[in-house]
Amino acid sequence: MSIFRELWRYMRARRKYWLLPVMVVMVLVGGLLVLAKGSAIAPFIYTLF
Repeated sequence: MSIFRELWRYMRARRKYWLLPVMVVMVLVGGLLVLAKGSAIAPFIYTLF
C-alpha cells in the first residue's frame, strides 16, 4: 500500500492529477487479464488487445 501512498503524494505535489485515470485503467485492465487467464472467455479478451 505504500506505493499507492507515494504515488498519490507525487501527484498532489506535482499537480499531475491526470495520472489518476491512467493508473485506474491500467489496474483494471491488468486485473481483467489476470482474472480471465483460466476462464473460457480468455481467447475473446486477448483478441481485444
